[in-house]
Amino acid sequence: MSFFEQQCPEMDRYLENHTSEEPALLKRLRKETYQKTTQPHMISGYLQGRFLSILSQMAKPKSILEIGTFTGYATLCLAEGLAKDGKITTVDVNEELSYLPKKYFQESEFRDQINFHLEDAAQFLKETTEDFDFIFIDADKENYVAYFLLLKDKIKSGAVLLFDNVLWYGKVLEENPKQRSTQIIQQLNEMISKDNNFENLILPLRDGLHIVRKK
Repeated sequence: MSFFEQQCPEMDRYLENHTSEEPALLKRLRKETYQKTTQPHMISGYLQGRFLSILSQMAKPKSILEIGTFTGYATLCLAEGLAKDGKITTVDVNEELSYLPKKYFQESEFRDQINFHLEDAAQFLKETTEDFDFIFIDADKENYVAYFLLLKDKIKSGAVLLFDNVLWYGKVLEENPKQRSTQIIQQLNEMISKDNNFENLILPLRDGLHIVRKK
């Protein structure tokens, strides 16, 4: 549950009641995520999922990269906007949980457009030569700055980069945070806001979504 859901759960329910319904496959995936995982709150969820879908449909990307697959909910939301000949590459290290996204990817209409990699994301970024025009990062927070530094010079003008959980349950307001993940997220937000090669906006959706576009 996000910082904002804790503050006003009634508003969150209102927003869900006035948002387009998620596809049946995603509804089943969300339910199974809560039944079979120990940290189901890590799922992107209804509202953010519909936002990712609409954003992807507006951009019509040919090549999407997702770092942090979890159970594949956001992957399938992002895939809804893929160009006809597009593909989405999603990277995660959790082999034990990989059966779940694989199951739903196979059931999806986008099965042939999804490439699922079980490997370290930093290593993947160092080695890949692929050109991604839409990137969503929702993984280990302590590597957020490293991911940005690995990506910033690789992506082309117009590419969109999204970082999830950038308000970190409100902890980004702490002046001298002890938690390293909070320090890293603060550093990331500051770094992006001061980089003249990018334009950005932090959207207070759920736990904060940093939307970044390369000029």
